[in-house]
Amino acid sequence: MATEKGTAKRRTDEDLEEGSEENEERDEDEEDEEEEEESESESDEDEEEDEDEEEEDEQEDEEEDEDEEDDVAADKRESHVSAAPKGPPDLGLSYSVRNIFTIFMRELRSYFDSLVAYVVIGLSTLVVGAYFFLYQGGFWNVDRATMARMFDSLPFALCVVIPLVTMSVLADEKRSGTIELLITMPVKDSEVILGKYFAALAMCSILLLATLTYPIAMFKWPWHLGSLDWGPIWSGYFGLFLMCGAGVAIGMWFSSITESNIIAFFSTMLVLLALYAMGYLVEPLRGWVGDSLAFLSLQTRYTPFARGLIDTRNIVYFLSLTTLGLLLSFRSLESRKWS
Repeated sequence: MATEKGTAKRRTDEDLEEGSEENEERDEDEEDEEEEEESESESDEDEEEDEDEEEEDEQEDEEEDEDEEDDVAADKRESHVSAAPKGPPDLGLSYSVRNIFTIFMRELRSYFDSLVAYVVIGLSTLVVGAYFFLYQGGFWNVDRATMARMFDSLPFALCVVIPLVTMSVLADEKRSGTIELLITMPVKDSEVILGKYFAALAMCSILLLATLTYPIAMFKWPWHLGSLDWGPIWSGYFGLFLMCGAGVAIGMWFSSITESNIIAFFSTMLVLLALYAMGYLVEPLRGWVGDSLAFLSLQTRYTPFARGLIDTRNIVYFLSLTTLGLLLSFRSLESRKWS
């Protein structure tokens, strides 16, 4: 019995020890499971944090892309604004003068690259000379040294020569399409107008200088046909120069509103002849009508210069007519940008 009790007790102790071991193993398993769960939860949290960071990075990338797109759009707007017909930036007077001189030289060279300059100057000089020396006895029937006949004929010659010079100034550019290229160049419309204006005025001035050979040859060298009063000569040429300036400005305006050289030529010639012929109606039409015609007439304004009288009112008249023609030409050229 004692042995049986001892054996039972040992079994009981063994069972208790086994139970306690099982409990310890169970506890260890539970702890392991908890640790695994904690590690899994930590890994899940890490994954969530990684995902959040990735989302933040993506948002930052998107914001950067949007900023880049905004910058590109802003650059495009700036380029469109700069390409808009507002002209190039103002870089100073010297820059404008350089552009005007470049256009002036190009236009003047184009006259002499063709036969226009030579034909116009040569024929005009011959016609004026023929009228001065041969028409109704010419200079030889006058008993004194004077160039009045030449200064009477030169205004009519200029009414034909000026349209010949200006008819293609802008009309050819418009017809050939080069005016569009010229407008898009880094030059202002005013620089284009002034460059072409001075080139055409230079052509007319060369014609006037060619006619100056007549009084020099007759009264200076090689012949000396008498004592000539040079005061009316210089004042007369000054008046012709002012008349050329006004006529060229009017011719440029007609050339800027049409693509046809023929239309520009006849329009300019008719207007100049009409303005000059008004002077013949001043005496027959008295009163305010005659005064109005005298105020507008080229002949009335020019005649004092041919007689040696320089009147500031006549200078202001020619300069005002020149300014008006240039402004109209500028507006006509500028309007093409918006058409």
